Order: sequence, then structure tokens, then C-alpha cells
Amino acid sequence: MHNTLAQLIAERRTVKPDTFTGEIIPDTQIKEILEQANWAPTHGYTEPWRFVVYHGEALRSLGRFMADYDQPNKETEDFNEIRYKKLLEKPLLSSHVIGIAMKPNSNPKIPEIEESCAVAMAVQNMWLYIHSLGYGAIWSTPGFAFSDAFRDFMHFDESHKSMGLLYIGKPSKTNPVGRRLSSIDNKVRWES
Repeated sequence: MHNTLAQLIAERRTVKPDTFTGEIIPDTQIKEILEQANWAPTHGYTEPWRFVVYHGEALRSLGRFMADYDQPNKETEDFNEIRYKKLLEKPLLSSHVIGIAMKPNSNPKIPEIEESCAVAMAVQNMWLYIHSLGYGAIWSTPGFAFSDAFRDFMHFDESHKSMGLLYIGKPSKTNPVGRRLSSIDNKVRWES
């Protein structure tokens, strides 16, 4: 598949796990995807992005964490078995799920927001590369995404911040045509 960068950017879409085919992507391609993250811009070479790749049986552990975090007590009256099971199985719909974290630097001249932006650019690099390979992805930030509990689940220490999950899989259908609610002209002011 040959695409220009502009085409890749315009055609990349959010692809949800329930639309994945179940095909397993080779780990070698996941490593290539992660390598693209490492080329994101980073102020002062802090390279704050950190990742954990869940595949195989680890997807089950991730599902258990998600379901238990959402509903920690199965004995309550309002326990929702259907919701619990859905969260338990959600990671299993993907080939791989990448846990995303940030390790902020200690340089006071580089604010944490810059580190967050660097991680976001790393994820965008991966997402564009995933699309170029013919796969799909979604960056998911559910209720636990920024929690200490998720950071701990990923086995990062307190100096890290968790930033969600990137689900990756083979799409079962072609991407929908993208749209924006207004043109870029409505979002830019030129001054001279």
C-alpha cells in the first residue's frame, strides 16, 4: 500500500476492537510500530513515552483489570454481569493492546504539558504507521486511563503517569470517509 503522508493523515480513522477480524499481527510488525513512536519530537531529548505491549494471555489479565476496576465488588446489588463480561473480553478482540505511559523529566525548564504532547505525538506516529500497514487502532482513555491503579497494573513506579490504551487489530471493513465539522479556515486567524 503506497500512500503519501497527506493521504495517511486524512484517511486514518479510529477503528474499534469490535470491528477487528481477530487476525494476529506479527510481533515483528508491532516492534516496527513501536519504533515509529520513538521518532516523535521531544524537547530536550527527554523521550517521555513508555509502553507495555499486551498480547496472548496478557490480554486476559488486562481484561480482568478493566472489569474489576469498573466493578470492584461483584456482590453489590447493582453489579452488571453483561458490562463486566464485555470489559473482560474487550482486549481479546485485539491482536495487541499497548498500554501508554509518560515519564516526566526532572528539568524545570520543560513543563509536564510538553511531555504529554510528546507522548501524544508518539501515539500519532504509531497510529499513522498502523494505518499504513492496513491495520486499525483506537487510543482509548476510559475511566481508569489516567489512574494510579492502571499505572501500577502496568508496573510503572510513581514517577510515571498512565495515559490509556492503544488497541490494534486488522479491520473487518474499509475505513469510513472522514469528515470535519468545519474547514481549517474557521480555526485559523492570520496576522501580519
